[in-house]
Amino acid sequence: MAEKTGVILLNMGGPEKPEDVAPFLYNLFSDRDIIRLGPRILQKPIAWYIARKRAPKSQKAYAKIGGGSPLIRITNEQAESLQRALADSGEYTVVTAMRYWQPTATQALRNLAEQHISRVIALPLYPHYSRATSGSSLADLKRSAAISAETFDISEIHGWPDNPLYIRCLAENIKKGLDAFFSNDVEVLYSAHSLPTSFIDEGDPYLEQLKITIAKIEEATGITGRLCFQSRSGPVEWLSPSTPEMIEQLAKEGCKNILMVPISFVSDHIETLYEINMLYRDMAQEQGIDCRPSESLNTHPLFIESLKQLVLSHRFSAGR
Repeated sequence: MAEKTGVILLNMGGPEKPEDVAPFLYNLFSDRDIIRLGPRILQKPIAWYIARKRAPKSQKAYAKIGGGSPLIRITNEQAESLQRALADSGEYTVVTAMRYWQPTATQALRNLAEQHISRVIALPLYPHYSRATSGSSLADLKRSAAISAETFDISEIHGWPDNPLYIRCLAENIKKGLDAFFSNDVEVLYSAHSLPTSFIDEGDPYLEQLKITIAKIEEATGITGRLCFQSRSGPVEWLSPSTPEMIEQLAKEGCKNILMVPISFVSDHIETLYEINMLYRDMAQEQGIDCRPSESLNTHPLFIESLKQLVLSHRFSAGR
């Protein structure tokens, strides 16, 4: 009988209801892999203070999208869809692990151990590797495995910025989004989650991998676009231009239509549903621009097929 393989989809997680917002933010700001708040001993007290201070504002944003993030629900749907897609390729069990919420990496590993599964493929749902996203999630999974009573053989998938089916899915969504405009004069704007420039200076491949994805999309569509960055906060220098800055620049150039492509996100959550679909749309509208989003990947069949391809090609290339 073939040995069962576990697949863990790694994601950030998100607060599912208003009272989850503060503890979610606390978990996020406690992570020294993405932000260092003074000496290590003060990380958690400072994280607690920041979380309590920011929670009311964040709760208002989440209220606009139903009170909580759909990210965990969507990730679970992606896991279910991927398990069905893998059913004809062997014995696979797909589970999820959230970096800053439930289910945790420890819970995901316990779930697999209860099914007598020790061979695991870790698949971060971040196409573009960064130590702040994939790196932090993979490190958390390894820490959880190290303290588990069970022994796991964990194989990691890192960035996948040029996966052909992922590119094809994005290209199709962009073409569909452009077709919805009444004009052919539409600016394609790729909006990615920002990152402190210090990460890039220290060798983080995130920006380079974003550029690889965009180049592949442009190759597939024949349409060029511009890259900008959203969701930055704090006093450090971040990747630029920001999405609001880019909208302002396009307005000065006389742009009337924008298709906003959430390039670094594969699931709907606060950054797509609130920031892109509401905040940036309204910013653009104030400057006479019709700004619309392309669809998120979520459980698009081509996207699920791309995840299947990643799992199978990784498993075979690893000689498993």
